[in-house]
This record gives sequence, structure tokens and C-alpha cells, in this order.
Amino acid sequence: MKRELTCIICPKGCNIKVEIEEGKVKSIEGNTCKRGYDYALSEVTNPVRTITSTMKLENGKMVPVKTDKPIPKELIFKCMEEINKATLKRPVKIGDILIENILNTGSNIVATNNME
Repeated sequence: MKRELTCIICPKGCNIKVEIEEGKVKSIEGNTCKRGYDYALSEVTNPVRTITSTMKLENGKMVPVKTDKPIPKELIFKCMEEINKATLKRPVKIGDILIENILNTGSNIVATNNME
């Protein structure tokens, strides 16, 4: 099976072709740097994403948040369920850990803005 990807690591946007045989990566072509190779390998074997969203404050306002490390792609919706369940108390500062080790991924949900 062949899979085609557009690398998102740098502005070049290399078109990368990955050949997979019996569930294993047989070849990766089209990347112009090691970062593109690593991206393609990760994307076909263990895709991860950084989540950006908002969380509710007790006064009804919202605070922007994100994961401090990418999480497995298949956990995106479960992660959002956890984020949506939470209600925060003020004040919130940039970098505050709002949910620690979400879904046992080793990633924390952190504030990306101050809210007094």
C-alpha cells in the first residue's frame, strides 16, 4: 500500500510517498530533510496532534488552552470530552496546568492566556 502525505513541519511542504507492506514501513521518499522523514514515519505509524481549544470559567467566560505535548490522534475526541467537562476558577495564568496528564498521555492541558 502506498500513502501520500504533505509534510507540515516546514514551509517547503514536501510531497512524501510512504510504502507500507504487511503493516511495516518499507520506504519513504520525497522528503528533503530528516524532519520530513521523521514526520512521515510518525504519521503512518503513530499519528499525534496538538489540541487547541477553550475551557469554561465559572463566570461563563472562556480561556484558551492547548496540550503542552501532542497526544495520539485517536484520543482527540476523548480529550475534548475531558476539556468540555471542566469548569475553572479564576485567576488563570498563561502556562497554568489546568488538567494534568490528560488521559494518561503525559500531556497537560495548559492555559494560553491570562484571565482575571
